[in-house]
Formats: sequence, structure tokens, C-alpha cells
Amino acid sequence: MRSNFSVWLLPLVLFLSACSDAPKTAEVKHPPKPPEVLTGRQAFQRMYPQARGWAPDAQPLQISSLNLGQVKAGDGKAGVWQVMFVSPSRGKAKTYTYSAVEDGSLHEGVFGGQEEGYTPRTDSSPFQISAIKVDSDEAYATAVKNSEEYIKKNPEKPVMFLMELGKRFPDVTWRVIWGTSVGTSDYSVFVDGSTGKYLERMH
Repeated sequence: MRSNFSVWLLPLVLFLSACSDAPKTAEVKHPPKPPEVLTGRQAFQRMYPQARGWAPDAQPLQISSLNLGQVKAGDGKAGVWQVMFVSPSRGKAKTYTYSAVEDGSLHEGVFGGQEEGYTPRTDSSPFQISAIKVDSDEAYATAVKNSEEYIKKNPEKPVMFLMELGKRFPDVTWRVIWGTSVGTSDYSVFVDGSTGKYLERMH
């Protein structure tokens, strides 16, 4: 009986050994997804739920974009957006960021900064989210239409975006800024954030 068992067991061992030595199917590697650049309103919509969790009466004071060299963006989109929210009832402010990549102090996705004190400003005011009817890509298209001569002379200049309710105009505005910062820019265009109407150029 023992010899018959051995005869039966040997083919099974060989079969299992052959299965273990069979080449494994190579895993399919998908190329990494490119960084997700967003319009200002798209980024705002990702940050707003977290801001409401911080303060139910959170209102945007300023929406702005940042340029990252390693993230290709354009046509009204950016790899980094930040929104400063304020809570009138608490007298506090908190800035949230959306970043397409992890880069130094910038964290990929939505990230909330430190809470800080807030006192009403003389140059800008919080605004209702219902005022954001025009997105940054639409504002960019309007600005480009009214800036053809400048763009021809400065085709490689980076573009930034700033939305706020300032004292210059009665409604919230997008400011489309050519340059690396508001302070150093030599040209920008104001577009009404509620109607999309071209308002003014600044040199």
C-alpha cells in the first residue's frame, strides 16, 4: 500500500513544483497621472467644505493663484490656489491651499493653514460665494482679448489671478496679472467676477 501511495504522490509533487516555477504575469505599469491643474472656482469648491467645517459662516476674502515651475498650466488654470477665509462671528481668518503636487511647504490636495486674527480691512471685504459667477478661465479669455498688443511683446510672461471685493469697483473682480507678483507686475486687467465684463487695464 505504501508503494502505491508513493506512486500516486510523485506526480502531484511534480505538478505543484511546475506550478510554482511558472513565470508570473508582469504587472502592467500605468504612467503617472499629470498634475491636476484647476480653475479658480474648481479649486475654491474643493476648499470651501473644509472652510465651512472650520467656521460655518466662513466667507472668502481673497482667491489667488501661485505659479509652480514644474506644473504646466495656462488658459485660466493653475497648479496652486489659495483662499483666505474669514469668520465674521469669530473675528478669525484661515488660509486654505490647493496644490497639484507636493512641493516644500505646499501639500498636495487641500490643506488648511493656521487660524489667525482678523480685523476688517479698508481695501477689501469678504464676499458671498454666490458672487463667483465668472471663473478664472473666462476672466483670462476676456483679459487676453483686451491685451493682444501686450501679449505679443511679452509672450512668455507668467500669469496670476486674484479675486477680491475691493474699493475700486462695486462688485467682486478677477484681476488677471502678468508677472510673478502683484507688486512687481507692470500690467494687469480687471474683469467683473459676476458679469464677466472687461473693466480696466493697469500699467
